[in-house]
Amino acid sequence: MSLGAHVRTLGRGPGRSRALTRDEAEDAMRLMLSGEADPHAVGALLMLLRMKGETAEEIAGFAGAAQASLPSLPQPALDWPSYAAGRTRGLPWFLLSARLVAMAGHSVLLHGWNGADRAVRGGLAAAGIPVAETPDQAAPLLNRHGIAYLPLETLSPPLFRLLGLREVLHLRSCINTVCRMLNPGRAKASVQGVFHPSYRLLQADAGQILGLNALSVIKGGGGEVETHPCKEIAVFGLRGGQPWETSLPALLPDETRRLDDGTSDMALLSALWSGQRRDRFAEAVVLGTAALALDTLGHADAMAEARMLWEKRPVTSPA
Repeated sequence: MSLGAHVRTLGRGPGRSRALTRDEAEDAMRLMLSGEADPHAVGALLMLLRMKGETAEEIAGFAGAAQASLPSLPQPALDWPSYAAGRTRGLPWFLLSARLVAMAGHSVLLHGWNGADRAVRGGLAAAGIPVAETPDQAAPLLNRHGIAYLPLETLSPPLFRLLGLREVLHLRSCINTVCRMLNPGRAKASVQGVFHPSYRLLQADAGQILGLNALSVIKGGGGEVETHPCKEIAVFGLRGGQPWETSLPALLPDETRRLDDGTSDMALLSALWSGQRRDRFAEAVVLGTAALALDTLGHADAMAEARMLWEKRPVTSPA
């Protein structure tokens, strides 16, 4: 089937158009990733989905086809996507949270692209997280450090090109959600952040279709998996493969500090980790985010585990 056929399905007009089935969405994604689809049809399909609003079946179909196109990767314990543009996020404290989770013996595979925002990429070294420059490097890094970051542009150049169409279309497309659902290592557990709250339930439903066992989705700092310690946080997702939701209490309810406080010095990440800098707010961000990830992985008292890991953390970088 041509991509134009899927465009017709979505764009026939009131009373005649309909959402794509999961199989149709898989076929559409395969065609878009092949590079052989007409670029006008690609843009039309993405914008029709933008206007209609994506369904969980469509997102699962797109993500499943994108995942199937990837090179073979080791299966981590936790999938951690990072695709936010960072407009309302300060320093990427959540990177230290991911490292704490790896300290607990759970391998963590981060992957992502953040557009013009370089904070996440710039913070990886300061947070002690090694970068897999090619997919082949992921396995040895995970074996050695328990954690690795894969850039989307090397993980999947075709998907990266689709994500980059935002600069052409000047609008977010479903590819942003697909990347969050990509789960390149086929982990059974995932943590995901969104900027728009409405996507929390969409991603949870798509995760169930894709067979995830455990998933936590939050409206996080700037759209990342990052908890705000001064706010109560609604969490949607899966536990045991079934829909689940909860609410996390504020860790610092009397404070009013913003995540984006204007600080951009990445050295503060390593300083916080090493203990050279004490920052009650930043530590609460790290611990709250790590506890959410540990809960996703099945820890009964996740916050106590996160605090214990923080107290016992090594002060040197493994990267």
